[in-house]
Amino acid sequence: MVSNRNRVALAVTLALLAVTAGCAGAGLGGSGGGDGGEALRNGGGDGGDGGLAEPAGGSDAGGDDASDQLPTLEQRRVIYTGNVVLEVADFEAARRNLTESVRDRGGFVSDARARLHDTDEATYRTGVVVLRVPRENFTALMARVEAGGTVLDSETSSQDVTDQLVDIRARLESLRTQRDRLRDLYAQANDTEAVLAVEERLSEVQTEIERLEARQASLERQVAFSTITVELREERPEPEVERWYDVGVVGAFLASVDGVGTTFRALSVGLAYSLPYLFVFGAPVGAVAVVWRRRRNGG
Repeated sequence: MVSNRNRVALAVTLALLAVTAGCAGAGLGGSGGGDGGEALRNGGGDGGDGGLAEPAGGSDAGGDDASDQLPTLEQRRVIYTGNVVLEVADFEAARRNLTESVRDRGGFVSDARARLHDTDEATYRTGVVVLRVPRENFTALMARVEAGGTVLDSETSSQDVTDQLVDIRARLESLRTQRDRLRDLYAQANDTEAVLAVEERLSEVQTEIERLEARQASLERQVAFSTITVELREERPEPEVERWYDVGVVGAFLASVDGVGTTFRALSVGLAYSLPYLFVFGAPVGAVAVVWRRRRNGG
């Protein structure tokens, strides 16, 4: 069992580690380009640090001009996205062309959806195709997509995530250092209470490291492969309106004959419906009329 003094020392050490990590994250979370340069100067060769290049001279270049430590234009990490709405004559042909185009440029189709619409006149298709292409081929593929039909809408956007990646890298370095120190403390602890305290804090640090690594990997994937979302629409068929003078002579004559027959059938059916009413109501009315006429003539 360790003494009370050792317990106090352990508690103070844990508190200092937590405060150090918090200050490092807070100091870099809202930083701009200058803090990005600091993170680049402190970067090592860890393959999971997002591939941000370290300036020449490494960490010993502290006496150089600060602007030399900032990421250059080529080192900036930018996510490019595009959205295009196309009207096409053939949905399936257009989708095949997009698939071939993105594969020719080193990309792939990440998602595809299609819907068949049925009208009284005909059917037509609409759908969405999501393309992922290496960022250096983004502009070329956008041009190819827009050439595949009638462009109804097109937009591109970019998001610079350099500062986010620099911040994540610096926070990961701080957390990994804290994790190593906690592991040393865990190995040295021989008191149950101390072991549990170090273990709990070590679990928290490891969870935060994994979260940041996942975020870093996601941003790097989005930077490496740009996204183009293409909405394909076949033109909706218009209903055909037939004008009366477009009918042929024979067709018009036959239609007229059929109309005459239909008229006679309608009259016959109407007469059949009216006969019972005529018998029930017409006979009394007729009898009254005859009696009234005879009296009038007799008078």
